[in-house]
Amino acid sequence: MTHRNTLGWAALVVSLAALASSQLTTRPLPATQENPEAGRRTARELSDAFNAVAESVRPSVVQINVQRGTRFRARPAPGDNNGEIRQIDPQEMEEMLRRFFGPNGPGFPFERPQGPGGIGTGSGFVYDTKGHILTNNHVVENATRIVVTFHDGAQAPAQIVGTYPDADIAVIKVDLTSYPPLKLGSTRNLHVGDWVLAVGSPFGLSQTVTAGIISATERDNLGINRFEAFLQTDASINPGNSGGPLVDMDGRVVGINSAIATMTRASAGVGFAIPIDMAVRFANQLIQKGKIEPVIMGVNVEPLNRGLARQLGLPEHTAGVVITEVGEGSPAARAGLKVGDVITSFDAMPVRTREGLQTIVYTSEAGKSYPVTVLRDGKPLAFNVAPEPLEAVTRGMRRPRPERAPRADSVEQTQANPFGFGVTPLTPELAERYGYQQFDSGFVVTTVEPNSPAEDSGLERGDLITRYIKDRTIVPAGSLEDFEAYVAEADEIAIYVEDVNHRLPGEFKTLTRPKPDKP
Repeated sequence: MTHRNTLGWAALVVSLAALASSQLTTRPLPATQENPEAGRRTARELSDAFNAVAESVRPSVVQINVQRGTRFRARPAPGDNNGEIRQIDPQEMEEMLRRFFGPNGPGFPFERPQGPGGIGTGSGFVYDTKGHILTNNHVVENATRIVVTFHDGAQAPAQIVGTYPDADIAVIKVDLTSYPPLKLGSTRNLHVGDWVLAVGSPFGLSQTVTAGIISATERDNLGINRFEAFLQTDASINPGNSGGPLVDMDGRVVGINSAIATMTRASAGVGFAIPIDMAVRFANQLIQKGKIEPVIMGVNVEPLNRGLARQLGLPEHTAGVVITEVGEGSPAARAGLKVGDVITSFDAMPVRTREGLQTIVYTSEAGKSYPVTVLRDGKPLAFNVAPEPLEAVTRGMRRPRPERAPRADSVEQTQANPFGFGVTPLTPELAERYGYQQFDSGFVVTTVEPNSPAEDSGLERGDLITRYIKDRTIVPAGSLEDFEAYVAEADEIAIYVEDVNHRLPGEFKTLTRPKPDKP
């Protein structure tokens, strides 16, 4: 009995000690803090802004259902029990897979966010009071029947007014003209971080609104379209959103939702929209003429990089494109533009890439004069250029190169300079061997040393150097002695190189003299 009492008291003492320890180490939970009124007010204001924008654009956003051939059926509108099940032609599916994943596919999982099943459903928006609707070319491509569904359920057949696959733009038209056109914005003052809303019919769910920000601007070289200057956004864009508007917080269209980067066909937070400034220029021509009639200035350009900017005596972060060739008798030549000028704007729109300038000029009006701003010798100058039709201008410019003759590359190697390459003057025989024009002039690359700046820049035997930058001026490759003296003294050189394989356009390559090894 005594032994049991001892054990019981011991257990009681241990329990009390544990309880006391627990009370000493337990802290009272803080009282729930209410969200400050200022925070709630900001959240309500943002919510109200989203709501106002969504309500203002709804009447102008449409769902587009497309039938292609006999095996595709337009997606039925909500409540329409007579719609047929949408089927996909196996051959069409095979062609889709080949385009995206074959040897000529984009190589990166970019995808057009089309409707369920991949083809047949998309979005668009009312463009004007005449029944024109703006959308993507890939939404209505090869369509035999198009049905447009408005926000109130009204449906109308549509006809294609014009398409331009190179920019993925299409204009269709319906007879219903009572729906208001969306207000058009501009991307000129759009910045990374700005709020935007994407509106459309993802997965066939009409009038869906998603919010996000502008993640990047002027995305090009993605391999999606020929003309690219995409807005990138994290607003969710999914199959069925194609052709729908991307709008700012004033309810103005700033882009047309066009593509997504995805591994799953669903949004991964990386969507791409065609800038409305670009889309409007194409759309207006399609409405007026039913096609795009390109015009050009008659110049070859390439983007300015840091090395090229240094060689031209400009700040390294200068944005623009440098003129590398001006066609004789071209609109640019008549306006006074010269090789070495850096174009910074065209028609008051900033120019940062070759593709950006090409798109702006390409969709200009023939014969109309446009303001062009350039940097010459580091100073801004203004010109007025009137682009002309492509065919008329190119007739006066250089002819296509002949095919490279199937002869052995037996040109004698020359001694390499400090940058790791050697050259020899272009002769008629070398021009024939490498496929250059007989009237071309310059230096043929005969030697490229391994692990040299020349090899690192991609220089190859047979490439042709036609000009270089000396004393901040682009000069023709004339005297070999002058060129070798320039190379021997320079720590950094910029040479304009024509590709021996004729796969790429000519470009400036900037090479830096390697530093001597430390003893």
